[in-house]
Amino acid sequence: MMKKSPESKNGAKGAQNKRGRQEPTPASATGAANGSPSARGGVAGFREQLWASADKLRGNMDAAEYKHVVLGLIFLKYISDAFDQLHVKLAADPKSEPEDRDEYLAENVFWVPEKARWKALQAQSKLPAIGKKLDDAMEAIEADNPSLKGTLPKEYARPQLDKRRLGEVVDLISKVGLVDDQHTSRDLLGQVYEYFLGQFATAEGKKGGQFYTPESVVRTLVEMIEPFKGRVYDPACGSGGMFVQSEKFVESHEGRLGDISIYGQESNPTTWRLCKMNLAIRQIEANLGQQWGDTFHQDQHAGLKADFVLANPPFNDSDWGGGTLLKDVRWKYGAPPVGNANYAWLQHVVSKLGPSGVAGVVLANGSMSTQQSGEGHIRQKMVEADLVDCMVALPGQLFFNTQIPACLWFLARNKAMKGHRKRSGEVLFIDARALGYMVDRTRRALSDDDIQKVAKTYHAWRGERDAGKYKDVAGFCKGAKLAELKQHGFVLTPGRYVGAEKMEDDSEPFEQKMTRLVTQLERQFAEGAKLEKQIRKNLKGLGYGG
Repeated sequence: MMKKSPESKNGAKGAQNKRGRQEPTPASATGAANGSPSARGGVAGFREQLWASADKLRGNMDAAEYKHVVLGLIFLKYISDAFDQLHVKLAADPKSEPEDRDEYLAENVFWVPEKARWKALQAQSKLPAIGKKLDDAMEAIEADNPSLKGTLPKEYARPQLDKRRLGEVVDLISKVGLVDDQHTSRDLLGQVYEYFLGQFATAEGKKGGQFYTPESVVRTLVEMIEPFKGRVYDPACGSGGMFVQSEKFVESHEGRLGDISIYGQESNPTTWRLCKMNLAIRQIEANLGQQWGDTFHQDQHAGLKADFVLANPPFNDSDWGGGTLLKDVRWKYGAPPVGNANYAWLQHVVSKLGPSGVAGVVLANGSMSTQQSGEGHIRQKMVEADLVDCMVALPGQLFFNTQIPACLWFLARNKAMKGHRKRSGEVLFIDARALGYMVDRTRRALSDDDIQKVAKTYHAWRGERDAGKYKDVAGFCKGAKLAELKQHGFVLTPGRYVGAEKMEDDSEPFEQKMTRLVTQLERQFAEGAKLEKQIRKNLKGLGYGG
């Protein structure tokens, strides 16, 4: 559940008032005086400046280790800011005790011991012992906040870490202050946190990208399945991006965050800790299990039936231990091959769906057409069971960690439930490969318009109120019946169904158009020959050419 409650039990229900998000205010006299990010070019400029400065700290450290050093500092700054804000408020109230830990728990704010408060640490940033001071601060915070036990990094005293530069990063992060008298720096630090996750994914390449799903892909999933109310589950949650975007979706649509309960699992211990910090920065409560663990072999949420599942599991994972799970009860539609976990993930997701549950899963394109090791048979069984709701082919170059083309699978337990759709025996295919824009030379992203185009097409096909009337669009989308899927051997590649985009009909007869185009081409050939002759003449005048 998404709520402000660092110490409450995972999954506990409770009322929640809607929290509005505030963007950093424009530069003002106050901002210019205190060095706020708005005084130096806004959040974007500040986060880039912070990254450039913090990156100098890395030295010979591997990016996978270094990210926890920097993100740990950002987390510490956030909880200290929240603590300081409430401390000031309590100090001004004669009936309150600003050093009473219970006062902070009552307001769902982490208790920060005196030696761990940011101001105390910043005052020692120039000392050689700053690394040891930070490690001690992290230990003290975990000791006083059981929900953070085993989560925070404690590696600042390591010899490889340049303590002078570490102190400089502490000083720079110190410039992130309160947005105003009413709001903490949660939003600002949250944006910095997300930016850093993306930068680390780029720096680490394939290995690092495993924990980070591009925001535009996550937003597409969330906008399509619309997790307004119920249980949201991610079996490979990484750094928690699915949960963050789910929260943003609920807030942007003026829903109640208290209506959402979230559950996740992550097999990598350091990424599991990173997820806990990422969610805590946004005050999102989540049940991530008692510890990290392999979803196939150590299911932390046995018996869970989710209303929404969002997942970006590792593509084509060959090392998932499938040989020991050949008779697992989850393989209702066939045992997945030992050498590829794609259909293990899909069937695990199906096993977690409630009676009206909907899932969105990111997988490699090969999952839509493979016939190897029984995968085609499993896919056929899932289609015949009417579980496959929608297939979306994504454009290339979206991911940090792989150039493998990807697609989105949408699965639904009941296609007629609650009037969302009456599409039994039918699958919607969307070919979105032509969408998106280049962020840089190597990476693409989906724009807001792209995301809405795909999501609204799905919603219209489902028959949602105010979504408009669905119609097939050649080259982009088509609703295909079971009989047509059978004709294609249950291959689910959208390009097979949507066909080619229709060209605009200009009513010009073919013979007339062909004559006109050939005449135009002949003129261009003649003009080209004339230009070539002139160029050769010029070259000859310069002493080149025969």
